[in-house]
Amino acid sequence: MKTINDFNFANKRALIRVDFNVPLDENYNVTDTNRIEAAKPTIDKILADGGSVILMSHLGRPKGVEGKYSLRHIVDKASEILGVNVEFISDCIGDKVEKRAASLKPGEVLLLENLRFYSEEEAGDEAFSKKLAALGDIYVNDAFGTAHRAHASTTIVAKYFPNSKCFGLLLAKEIESLNRVLNNSVKPVTAVLGGSKVSSKITVIENILDKVDHMIIGGGMTFTFIKALGGSVGNSICEDDKLQLALDILKLANEKNVHIHIPVDVVAADAFSNDANTQIVDVRQIPDGWQGLDAGPKSLENFKEVIMNSKTILWNGPLGVFEMESFANGTITLGNYIAESTKNGAFSLVGGGDSVSAVKQFGLEEKMSYVSTGGGAMLEMLEGQTLPGIAAILE
Repeated sequence: MKTINDFNFANKRALIRVDFNVPLDENYNVTDTNRIEAAKPTIDKILADGGSVILMSHLGRPKGVEGKYSLRHIVDKASEILGVNVEFISDCIGDKVEKRAASLKPGEVLLLENLRFYSEEEAGDEAFSKKLAALGDIYVNDAFGTAHRAHASTTIVAKYFPNSKCFGLLLAKEIESLNRVLNNSVKPVTAVLGGSKVSSKITVIENILDKVDHMIIGGGMTFTFIKALGGSVGNSICEDDKLQLALDILKLANEKNVHIHIPVDVVAADAFSNDANTQIVDVRQIPDGWQGLDAGPKSLENFKEVIMNSKTILWNGPLGVFEMESFANGTITLGNYIAESTKNGAFSLVGGGDSVSAVKQFGLEEKMSYVSTGGGAMLEMLEGQTLPGIAAILE
């Protein structure tokens, strides 16, 4: 697996696919700089070698050219974070761009306009990819968030750099962390899978059953399993058409000697609201008109024992509706257990939009071994898929 550490960038132009798809407020100020900060180590190494950098990214989902999605809005923030003057050019292909790229001096950084202003980007168009490739000497993919898309800038462009393409430090770390969980893990391995639907996690569950010793099921998925086992789930979210699937998963886990841990009690509410009346009930006996919105205290005690005895932990999905303060305790408590286990030497990987939001919201990010930057990409890797953006560099 070639990374930027295998290359010397002196007097070379590095064409880097970054993920600067950052949130902006109504005045076009960047409200979360994580993705820009995550790309800094790669850019620093190239500039330190005496190379120059051409940054390409998408922003949002524009339909053609839309000013509100212009990457010019992030230039000041990128310059501040990277500690260098980031120059912006109002296109990403064409003569003007090629001339400016060709004249870049060592230490200079050029940010191209939003790739998705061209429909050819998402279509993986060959001619468009070739025009992008003309801008640099070495291609670097450092965008894990888009590695599962076979777009022009993430996959097709790599063809034009047969011997001069590599992973950036961020993407290399993502691959390494996932491999550490899926292929080279220290046992016991525990996967915590939360979220609302079994159907959205079924391929993940099937793929990782061979790789884990314990699986904690939380969130809305819980109730599909409980109902399948004959319990009463009241008004809780439940996929009635997936009851047999839940039983099949339990049977398969049993055959593979994987211990599945499901909540035994829940915080139930009489409405989906932060101000609802609540009570702690047996997960198999949720009264009509009530719905389970968080894991209960006995469940958390059971989960604690599993987490504290684990050496490798994957966390994908919250245990409850953590966005509402009344139902955040389960997710926060679980996060604290994982943080403690990590401090004691376990390797913890957090990935998937909601779990990442939770660890950031509750100040746990620094206490985890690794927090993934790509939701969809990570899920596809957990499902056992080869991501096109990664395959393109390895070819």
